[in-house]
Amino acid sequence: MCIMETYAAISARRTVRDFSDREIDTEIIERIIDAGLKAPTNDHMRSWEFVVVRDMSKRAEIVNAIAELTNRADVDAWLDSWGASDAVQRSMYLDAVPKQHAMLLKAGCLILPFFRQRGSLLRPETLSSLNGFASIWCCVENILIASAAEGIYGVTRIPMGGELQEIKKIIRHPDDYTMPCYIALGYPAQDATMNEQKAVSAMEKIHTDIW
Repeated sequence: MCIMETYAAISARRTVRDFSDREIDTEIIERIIDAGLKAPTNDHMRSWEFVVVRDMSKRAEIVNAIAELTNRADVDAWLDSWGASDAVQRSMYLDAVPKQHAMLLKAGCLILPFFRQRGSLLRPETLSSLNGFASIWCCVENILIASAAEGIYGVTRIPMGGELQEIKKIIRHPDDYTMPCYIALGYPAQDATMNEQKAVSAMEKIHTDIW
């Protein structure tokens, strides 16, 4: 493996919510998910499953379960209530929030990842009770980086409200599996918005020996 290619793929990964209508080949989807399966896993079993939603009526059913917020004033009010004051952060959300439906519907590929969760995810007994949740996100990151290496970009969205219950009804997954996020992947549209990323220096984040 070329080190420069690895760093290039990591640097190329960007969140994109505006997709062209170009389809993603099945072989590429399989290759991307295979990269996800190379991620470290808490129990060494990789108890992960993936639903690739190809049927557009099924995709619409999933998306219709998501509340839509498209009015800029409402998004501004939501950000104010959340205490989001950073200009880069607000700009990203002002672009992102109104596109929640469109990005999932128009993506070249919608993947629903699932991981096995024993016990309550929201009320864990110990921090290690969240090991499965932590490792599936390693898998998701591999998927995003592998996608970038293929010239494919995307976005994750964490379910809110009662969305997980609706997903359960639609997808009919086992009771001991849960979905951490939606993964929308695709080739970016020509006019796709590329939101500014917050500039962060590694040296400013590194503490040696003590904080």
